[in-house]
Amino acid sequence: MTVSSGSPGWYLRRLSRMGPREVGGRAGDALRRRLWRSARPECPGVTGARFTAVLPAGTIAAIPADAAKRLIAEADRLMAGHTEYFGVVRDDLDDPDWWYDPKTGRRAPRGYAFDVPYRDEDAVGDIKQIWELSRHQYLTVLAAAYAITGDERYAERVAAHLRSWWTANPPLRGVHWISGIELGIRLLSWVWIRRLLDGWPGAAGLFEDNPVALNQIWHHQRWLAAFPSRGSSANNHVIAEAAGQFAAACAFGWFPSSARWRTEALRSLERHLRGNTFGSGLNRELATEYHGLVLELGLTAVAEADAAGRPVPASLRLVLLRMTDALAAVVDNRLRPPRQGDADDGHGLVVDGAGTDRWASLLATGDAVFGRLAWWPAVTGTDVRTPLLAALIRPYATKGTARPASRPAHFADAGMTILRGPGEIWCRCDGGPHGFLSIAAHAHADALSLEVRHDGVDVLADPGTYCYHGQPEWRRYFRSTLGHNTLQLDGGDQSVSGGPFLWTRQARSRVLVADTSGASDGGTARWCAEHDGYQRSVHRRRVELTAASQELRVVDEVHGRNGPRRAVHLAFHLGPTIAADLVGNRAVLTWTRDGEDRSAVLDLPGQLSWRAHRGESDPPLGWYSAGFGRKEPTTTLVGTGFADGAEGFTTMLKFRG
Repeated sequence: MTVSSGSPGWYLRRLSRMGPREVGGRAGDALRRRLWRSARPECPGVTGARFTAVLPAGTIAAIPADAAKRLIAEADRLMAGHTEYFGVVRDDLDDPDWWYDPKTGRRAPRGYAFDVPYRDEDAVGDIKQIWELSRHQYLTVLAAAYAITGDERYAERVAAHLRSWWTANPPLRGVHWISGIELGIRLLSWVWIRRLLDGWPGAAGLFEDNPVALNQIWHHQRWLAAFPSRGSSANNHVIAEAAGQFAAACAFGWFPSSARWRTEALRSLERHLRGNTFGSGLNRELATEYHGLVLELGLTAVAEADAAGRPVPASLRLVLLRMTDALAAVVDNRLRPPRQGDADDGHGLVVDGAGTDRWASLLATGDAVFGRLAWWPAVTGTDVRTPLLAALIRPYATKGTARPASRPAHFADAGMTILRGPGEIWCRCDGGPHGFLSIAAHAHADALSLEVRHDGVDVLADPGTYCYHGQPEWRRYFRSTLGHNTLQLDGGDQSVSGGPFLWTRQARSRVLVADTSGASDGGTARWCAEHDGYQRSVHRRRVELTAASQELRVVDEVHGRNGPRRAVHLAFHLGPTIAADLVGNRAVLTWTRDGEDRSAVLDLPGQLSWRAHRGESDPPLGWYSAGFGRKEPTTTLVGTGFADGAEGFTTMLKFRG
């Protein structure tokens, strides 16, 4: 039986995964929400407030000309009213409706924030579409355009939209006062808007001399102090909450509670940033997009601390250093990281135009703050954000800090292994934990899955995320075992699902072999891992990448079976640019890269019957999501048959030329 997210059964299942401390904290939150319905204090009086966390002289002049050009082009598009969120185009940005979802055409209901059924798309609309605009990250782009050009049109549009939002969204009224991550990121945006508008004559009147702005800033911080994400929800959400709270308490430290908020937020940020990150530097949610979000949030918070002259624990900077080195280690030759796990296109700070590479930007910032290591990949391209952050963040003294002497390829704690070969062959092997925290909320049923790229092109592709709320059938597909490049037994996922947002048992995986050096030396790199996510059975997978023949060999075995033969589905998802000609159990793959035709041959296990699927919707099969809210057909090769324990299923992928 499927239990839908938000139903009584779902909450009961989730309650069973909570510890006593989380249960107590959530009970206190529920009581506080009832009390806040009638008790709504006003912001304490503020006199003499001044904004001092400005950019150092010369910062704007140091922005590369091409990055500035992209930013201004994006700002002009926004000024004309145009933007796009999660595949949905909006043309109403000249005067936005803050409660409107352009995807469904619905408007969220008004009323007390905690009464709004925000997960119910029929009642509210697509909440991600509604929330994204109100993160105000498009306003940071407009504010940056003002800082670069001095054109007051950009500043005036920012001011008009902020005043509109503040009027339409009084404290605790409506959907924008429900989620802490939204409040935290919004505060970060407001801090940077004020900083980037500092040369505008109306900046003080918009912020520190404006009672409405002060009331909003104070209530945002009061909310975050009262309702932190707890226990099984304390993932990247709590880091965004703490980063936003800390940034605001540093830059807008005008209130009696500012010092306390600053101290508590920094303590929370440091603790949860360490808890969210493996010792190797990879994100514990095993979702690379969240690795980028958390790294951005951490760097932005440290920038505020250094701008305000506030000390931060050395451990916090060390975690950010390890995260940056880990990112440099796992990207392919085109600076694309793994597509592993959930992703929702979340960013900590946006001040760049379209076409700016997020991962190159993060590595450029890491170079400026920590210094690059000799094995780091070369970073090409420029961005606006790096010179802005680098102007505020104090360079980290890495002397005496242990950093990898050569490029890491196996991350034992995260269970991620990267095999590299000639022709820029890149292969990610997954043998890691199943999700993060007690409910593994962002987990995909993808144990022992692979991603394979050739010169940055997805050949065997991770399908992506596509959606959260409102489309449970699609959500299940993009998280499912069949939706990934791995083996499915008896038509079920590797771990039993209690609904689209809850896993009741986590598959346990372990890596048995991770010899990554062979392919780079002209020999063979090997990886082997297994997991117990199927009842009474263990799935073991071996992968070998041979440099001389440019060949990837994959062997799947099922061990420990009791009873009748197990039904098998073995799936391989091709990237959306790959054409496949399947005859029997051989598929010839072709694609084009930079105007050059390329190809590979995929020999599939002969014991299985193979069929190509593309863009099927009932049930979903053969889809690729390049970003949240976007999907496109791709070819999925699915072999069906039985596992009888006699032999493994061998797949050979051979690149030509």
